This record gives sequence, structure tokens and C-alpha cells, in this order.
Amino acid sequence: MSKNVNIVGAGLVGSLLSIYLAKRGYKINMYERRADMRTAKISAGKSINLALSDRGWRGLEGVGIADEVRKIAIPMYGRQIHNKDGSTVFQPYGKKDQAIYSVSRAEINMKLMDLAEKAGIKIHFNERCTHVDRRTMSAHFENEENKKTSNVTSDLLFGSDGAFSAARLNMQLTSDRFEYNQHYITAGYKELIIPPGPKGEFLLEKNALHIWPRGSFMMIALPNMDGNFTCTLFLPFEGEKSFDKLKTREEVKKFFDEEFSTAVPLMPTLLDDFFHNPTSSLVTVKCYPWTFDNKIALIGDAAHAIVPFFGQGMNCGFEDCVVLNELIDKHKEDWNRIFPEYQQLRKPDGDAIADLAVGNFVEMRDKTADPKFLLQKKIEARFNEKHPDKWVPLYTMVTYSPNIRYSTALKEGKRQQAIMDKVMALEGIDKKWDSEEVEKMILSEISK
Repeated sequence: MSKNVNIVGAGLVGSLLSIYLAKRGYKINMYERRADMRTAKISAGKSINLALSDRGWRGLEGVGIADEVRKIAIPMYGRQIHNKDGSTVFQPYGKKDQAIYSVSRAEINMKLMDLAEKAGIKIHFNERCTHVDRRTMSAHFENEENKKTSNVTSDLLFGSDGAFSAARLNMQLTSDRFEYNQHYITAGYKELIIPPGPKGEFLLEKNALHIWPRGSFMMIALPNMDGNFTCTLFLPFEGEKSFDKLKTREEVKKFFDEEFSTAVPLMPTLLDDFFHNPTSSLVTVKCYPWTFDNKIALIGDAAHAIVPFFGQGMNCGFEDCVVLNELIDKHKEDWNRIFPEYQQLRKPDGDAIADLAVGNFVEMRDKTADPKFLLQKKIEARFNEKHPDKWVPLYTMVTYSPNIRYSTALKEGKRQQAIMDKVMALEGIDKKWDSEEVEKMILSEISK
């Protein structure tokens, strides 16, 4: 077949996908609704730093660009919990040297665009997708600046244009029995900042993801290369403690002084940032099918948008590219076989990580400061140390085990939690958590 490919969306996943395909000799045109962020002024306030982990690194390594991205990534070896009373606790993510990496969404996107262009990909900016015609394989665009319209055809088309994908909407409107579900959580988010100190130094521990867990809400902070921290406040839209209740500078100051007293002195522009930056919502999108006529496919957030609480949105999208690349090898570029298997493999995993991400929101905001939860994690880590072949903690499966599918991790995580519920119900578990009795009980439950 001819090798002309159009990609709608030049975000993280579209850019990485274009590099994979260009390396195979495909001629790629990528169409992006936004202006070129490398030359345009990026508006602050909606970026949320991203956490690159093993699945994402595998995607970057697959086209030999991991080392380039490492230059803009900061390792975070665990969660630094900031309790309301001012005390802090460090919770390692995994074994020694296991980390997730903080990257700026804009920085990594710009880096991937540079690398895509270096690989010969043509990126067209300010082009909004208005229609996709399945019959003629033509995509219609309107230029956001001069309003000129264009109509481009290709042999294959990928929709990688995010949670509110225009490509997906077109498929939804023109496909029979297209299933679509979107779910908003009750919390929204607002981006804030902790700037560097007077000498450009980090004012919090650099190599940690910082969390201020407060039950129904929380704030997190991730490090940036220039010494600042991108902070994100996750707070319900309505209710007793909510965005709805924070209308004046006095109300915001009082709320932060009460809830995040140790962070406030580090945030000199807090009030200005709070009222200048938008309050945004968080959506999960599940849909099916992902492929159409074996010529069009959805990928990344366009197929499976998830909330950010497992730090897997970008990693999952990059893994889509890895799986697709493996299937191109397996089926020798026969797209009539590649697309059906891509959809069959990835749909269950997209659904699984969506559910895991919502569950991890509850864990981060409610449980990370709970002594019982921390004890359970200690028991699991100890048992994993003694029996690595019998027990891999859920977080490790998702974050550090790219060979374990998300759907497998979800299923295994539920089984493990059922066992741990029994263990935690043992009388005096806080005294005998490291005993032979507990170890034997877990071994017995596993073998059932």
C-alpha cells in the first residue's frame, strides 16, 4: 500500500506516533489546532506536570529518543507527605533507585515536535479538524488564523487530538453503534506555583512528588528544571470546602492558611495565581470502537482520556504507540490485521487504567496520611521482598512493570486487596505485622 498518513493532533502521543511511522518510511502530515507552542507564548495555568514512568520510557526508547527527554526530566523517588500539623513523611515509590520522572507537558511536547520535524514530519499549525470523510479518507481543516479551508486525503488517518477529540466526534457521528461515555469527577483543579529561592534553589525536596492530603481534597507539587514547583490544587467544585466557597482573596488566604500553612510562605504569588489561572475539570472518556474500516484509528486520550492520579495518561498513550509498532512488525504492515488487534489489545487496558486512576485519587487525598494504609503498604513491601515471585504491589505493577498489562494489574490488585483486608482485620496487626503468622496467612490466601 501507499504510505501517506495524516495525524490529527500534534500533542505528545501524535508526535511520538509520527516518529515511529516516519522511521518505517511513511510520509506523515500532522495537523494541530493550536499555534506552534515553540514560538507562541504559552498560557500558564493548565499544564499539570506529567510523571514519566517505565511504560513511557519504553515508548521513547523504541525510537531512540529517551536520552533527549532525560535532559528535561527530574527523578522523583517517592511521595513527600505534608501533614496538616506540619510534619512530613517520605513514602518511597518502589525499591531503591526506582523513580517516576517529572516533566513539563509543554517542554516534552516541544521536544517531541523538534524530534518529529528532524525525522521529516511536516506539522501544520492552527488547523482545526472540521470533518473526516470515511468513504474518501479525506480530512477537512479550517485555519484558525485566516479561516481558509483545506481538504487532505491519506491512506491512513490517526486521531490523536486529546480528550475532546474532533476526529473521535466525527467517528461518533458517522458510525453505527458507537459507544461513548464521559464521566467528570466532582473535583476540579487549579495550577499554582512555588518559585525557586533567591539563589535559584529548590525550596522543597527536589526528588519527590509532594502531596498535602486533606481528605476530600489535596494539593500536589512536582519539580521543574528551573527550580520551581508546579503545584496543583484538586478541590471539589461545590460543597463546604470547594472552589465555590473561595470567591474573595480573604477567603482564599484563610483557606490556605488553615489547610496548607507550611506551603503558604513558599507561594508569594498565591492569590494572584489563584484568581488568574483557570479552574479546570477532570474527565474520563471511554469509547468503542477505536478503529474504522481498518484505515482510521483513535490513539492516546482521543481513545481513552483518564484522570491524572496514577500519572499514567501520557505513559498509556506512549504504550499505545509501542503496541502498534509491535503489531506492524507482527503483521508485516497489513493494516487489515494490525488495527483490529490493536483495538482488541488496548481497549481493556485503557478501561483498566481509567478505573485505576480514579481509585488512586481516593488513595492520594484520603489514605496517604492514614496509619492503617501505611501499615498495609509496609506489609506488602515486606512480603514482596521475601516472595517477589508471589506478590508484586499494584503500584509497582502499573508503574514499573511494562510487561504486565493494565488489565492484569487491575484484576490482580483487586485480588491482593481482598487478601490484605483479611490481614488488616487481624487483632494486633500493628504489633505482629512482620511475623511468621502473617506471612503464612498471606501464603495460604494466595494458594487458594
